[in-house]
Amino acid sequence: MSAAHSADTSALLDLTGDIVVVTGASSGIGQAAAEVYAAAGATVVVLGRSEERVHQVAAGIVAAGGTAHGYAVDVAVRGAVDAVFERITAEVGRPTVVVANAGIAGGESYLGEGRIAQYTDAEWDEVLATNLTGTFETVRAAARVLESGGRILVTASTAGLRTDPMVSYAYVTTKAGILNLVRQLALELAPRGIRVNAIAPGPFKGTRIGDGKTEISPEFEAVWAGTIPLARMGTMAEIQGPMLFLVAPASSFITGAVLAVDGGALALSHTGF
Repeated sequence: MSAAHSADTSALLDLTGDIVVVTGASSGIGQAAAEVYAAAGATVVVLGRSEERVHQVAAGIVAAGGTAHGYAVDVAVRGAVDAVFERITAEVGRPTVVVANAGIAGGESYLGEGRIAQYTDAEWDEVLATNLTGTFETVRAAARVLESGGRILVTASTAGLRTDPMVSYAYVTTKAGILNLVRQLALELAPRGIRVNAIAPGPFKGTRIGDGKTEISPEFEAVWAGTIPLARMGTMAEIQGPMLFLVAPASSFITGAVLAVDGGALALSHTGF
């Protein structure tokens, strides 16, 4: 192997010196991401709506040998993201990576009680406020503080890339909108040396999307598994690698991209619905 190709591969996933802010990090994918970023050497800022939970997650990271801080924030509240970023910058330091992960399911799919004729204004407004406006405010705050070399990662969904009868109308709408937000933002920020990408998970155990609970029944899991070529739902450990890759040096020439992590679900030309 030539010297040009003999670099230490561990450096490709090293986040030492980074300050990584993760919204929606008090459970599920956000928590899994925060934990792997800390394990990769970053100082992690855990954001979520529950003050108790963000401090629990941060304490768990510290107990495992990492560095973490917890701040309570609801991204659906106008101005809340800007305010917490000001605190983070003053108390922890200027972020170098921002992960806009916060999201909610927003009611049932039309296979259940979520038919459009019965879908309420309140359900619609709540999901847009968190998933779309909250993501917008998070990436806007990120764009204001990040310097060259900064990275933004947005958690979208395979439901934003195609129809998905398993989730709500508001959910598929917001996740589709997020994807063009990411692409547009990547174009704007590229000249500043800031990368912007999205990850599009399929069904994962341990999230509240789809069934509204982190613990799901075998019957519900079987329904989801039937939509996936690998015939099972993903685990939190299986989302950590992709989440790390997209903010690490290993992906330094990737921006404006959407990485699907879905067990092959998007490769299907049809489903059984």
